[in-house]
Amino acid sequence: MKLLSFITDGHASFGAVKDNGVVDLGARMAGDGCTTLRRLLEAGRLTDAAKLAGSVAPDHALDRITFAPVIPDPGKIICVGLNYRDHVAETGRTVTEKPALFVRFPCSQVGHLQPIVKPDVSDDFDYEGELALVIGKEGRHIPASRALDYIAGYSCYNEGSIRDWQRHTSQFLSGKTFAESGSFGPWLVTTDEIPDPSKLTLQTRLNGAVVQHTTTDLLITGIPELIVYISTICPLVPGDVIVTGTPGGVGAKRTPPLWMRPGDTVEVEISGIGTLRNKVIAEPA
Repeated sequence: MKLLSFITDGHASFGAVKDNGVVDLGARMAGDGCTTLRRLLEAGRLTDAAKLAGSVAPDHALDRITFAPVIPDPGKIICVGLNYRDHVAETGRTVTEKPALFVRFPCSQVGHLQPIVKPDVSDDFDYEGELALVIGKEGRHIPASRALDYIAGYSCYNEGSIRDWQRHTSQFLSGKTFAESGSFGPWLVTTDEIPDPSKLTLQTRLNGAVVQHTTTDLLITGIPELIVYISTICPLVPGDVIVTGTPGGVGAKRTPPLWMRPGDTVEVEISGIGTLRNKVIAEPA
């Protein structure tokens, strides 16, 4: 099942993709308290949502909605840095014993087909195509053997980075969470359709040219181990997002550097999920 968050006629909702349309689950399940995709996950109602979506016709055409970030209101967006060896090598760093973590804030992300914003204060706007996962049930100190059971599904993420601000200090946050600089979508593909997230292919394209290409079996710290590590630090709850790291090929490490500019189109495609596509715009005056 593909689940997404969207806006139509000024109303925010969530739904399931069906026959090139969307079954509006938010409208149909609001009486049960499932007003957002995060609330659906909190209620443990994925199976009910699938049955409902399978029994009715779509309410909206896909080309008539505005895509929102898959989870517009996550409690946590935890990003993993330096998690592919080719990216570690191009940065001149060394592989760390434990995963490098930082956070983004919800205001830093937009949905599929929505513009991402190059801030006025920098021209060093870089792409980072990544696999994101969404937590489906609460857990703490989760063992690796059961880690995948805590995932609701997977999506694409463009972890847009403002490189000169990222380098202001040894902490990444200032360059990693500029308003509307990243994107998340187009939808969440539930784990029954992706039983093994280590067998996916990821490709990032800028204006149609391939700039990143990898397979997820090359992650340094795999998805189960990331869940073990992060859930030791803090509880993971439904709707939390973990962005698993970008491969080599980032614009900052090319000669000359390859930055995203207003008017560009950037795409992140992951097998079994789909393609996240966004235009780049200048920061509005």
